[in-house]
Amino acid sequence: MSDAIKHECGISLIRLLKPLDYYKEKYGSAFYGVNKMYLMMEKQHNRGQDGAGFASIKLDVEPGQRYMSRVRSVQAQPIQDIFAQITDRINRAFEEHPEYIDDAEAQKKHIPYIGEVLLGHVRYGTFGKNSIENVHPFLRQNNWMHRNLIVAGNFNMTNVTELFDNLVQLGQHPKEMADTVTVMEKIGHFLDDAVAKLYKQIKKEGYNKMEASPLIAERLNLAKILKKASKNWDGGYAMAGLLGHGDAFVLRDPSGIRPAYYYQDEEVVVVASERAAIQTVFNVKYAAVEELDPAHAIIIKKNGTVKVKKIMEPLERKACSFERIYFSRGSDLEIYQERKELGRLIFPKILESIDHDIRNTVFSYIPNTAETSFLGMVREAQNYLNKKKEELILEKGSGITRDELHEILEIRPRIEKVAIKDAKLRTFITQDSSRDDLVAHVYDITYGSVSESDNLVIIDDSIVRGTTLKNSILGILDRLSPKKIIVVSSAPQIRYPDCYGIDMAKLEDFIAFKAALELHRENKSLSVVEDIYNKCKEQLNKDESQIINYVKEFYAPFSADQISEKIGQLLCPEGIKAEVEIIYQSIENLHQACPKNLGDWYFTGDYPTPGGNKVVNKAFINFYEGKNERAY
Repeated sequence: MSDAIKHECGISLIRLLKPLDYYKEKYGSAFYGVNKMYLMMEKQHNRGQDGAGFASIKLDVEPGQRYMSRVRSVQAQPIQDIFAQITDRINRAFEEHPEYIDDAEAQKKHIPYIGEVLLGHVRYGTFGKNSIENVHPFLRQNNWMHRNLIVAGNFNMTNVTELFDNLVQLGQHPKEMADTVTVMEKIGHFLDDAVAKLYKQIKKEGYNKMEASPLIAERLNLAKILKKASKNWDGGYAMAGLLGHGDAFVLRDPSGIRPAYYYQDEEVVVVASERAAIQTVFNVKYAAVEELDPAHAIIIKKNGTVKVKKIMEPLERKACSFERIYFSRGSDLEIYQERKELGRLIFPKILESIDHDIRNTVFSYIPNTAETSFLGMVREAQNYLNKKKEELILEKGSGITRDELHEILEIRPRIEKVAIKDAKLRTFITQDSSRDDLVAHVYDITYGSVSESDNLVIIDDSIVRGTTLKNSILGILDRLSPKKIIVVSSAPQIRYPDCYGIDMAKLEDFIAFKAALELHRENKSLSVVEDIYNKCKEQLNKDESQIINYVKEFYAPFSADQISEKIGQLLCPEGIKAEVEIIYQSIENLHQACPKNLGDWYFTGDYPTPGGNKVVNKAFINFYEGKNERAY
């Protein structure tokens, strides 16, 4: 994706099912869990670079001993910073107490972070400041072990105000109106209530306060707590939590918007945002890693029992298709195949654009994440040429000469690496993105890879704002002097805000929205903008279930090709010599390529929850009123 876009957070939960000395003896270290968590977070680093956090819980410690640890960072390399702090703390303990080195129990007792239950989080800041206070995991502390709660998630809620008001009505005083705080306090409220009721019941059975504690841990019904807490949540989420005594959970939203996968054997239970991370870190087969079903939670009790429980009624599955196009690592088996399919399916449009002139066309990609869809596109070009070769050979028949046969067989797609990103320069530029001359040098080009008679086809994951294309990439590619530049998006046009985790909040940021607005101007149909604004305003106080996405009417008069053509005109820099065309994937092809992940609201406006329609209408109101703010 050539446009900078912040997106998904990543979670990782690890529960060790054996005592620490088991791992010390088998793997040579009591830090087995910590080491695995480091790898899990690094393998999901693509999901978050603004901050990272780690928390751990030790099981069955004596009163007075620290059993919860947490460390967070917003440094430039937050994961490395976190584990450097942990390593430094461990090394200092070994220097002061060499006797700990071969004693797993002593390490657990005296060194923080070494526990059986671990939670990691990598963060992209989609909302709020990128300060340490905004970094997960969040901690809710209490002297009762059972009431301690650690929460981290990959989510956005669309109804934060409602959730905040619910907490106030319960008598609470939340410290801020943020979805993470409100979610944690909602879980915390029902956790407190459940613990209090259990204590009262156990006391009636004749147990004293000290005897009650392990019984509360045993009887606590996490599924029931989560069911009550999540009753009014509207959003996409994969929510992970730890309780002070050692219970753990991960809960997925009813539409399956945000991803969650898990693996279990006799030594460990691990849950993460990406399947491939689990496969790589624990060296397990694809089939061994299971997807957590929407509306379900995986619950790991302190005693090590693991159950998957239905918490809510599942809705129609609308798993995020952007996960497949861009966000998740492409090393996942399914995602790799789907990205290749996206490239394959868009080839007929490319062929039409180049007037079937493969001989005089160079194929390439920007950025590196588009390489897999590029492979699919080139493979389809090869299939097309193979058919053409067959036709030519059959046409000439038995009279074909060796030279003629050689000439036919030599026909193949021309593949070049025409642009290379200068990562060092980009790091510097982000400090002052308004310096256009520097932005224009983010990519180096390969001189001589394209001739003046060539078409140049560049495939990208997605074109969201188009800013980098206009300010940098198209101008750089034009230096190669192609006759035509075709920029291909393996994703459809992004037309609507995402309110479930991705940093795409304002309509006027989208180049597709700008293109449709320009078409309305040209067609003298701008009155429709005011009509939509009025319809959106009328719905502000309606119940969310009755709200309609009226912003669809903004795009309705125009075909996808009309909008794409206008996008090409808007993104074409002044003075460029080559003809420029923008091609987008179709919705139908997207669904064909990613049949299990049909969440497409940012393309179609078909939001999976009522809150989505509320958000998109509010975004249009903000646009019309000139408010540069989020709609959620």
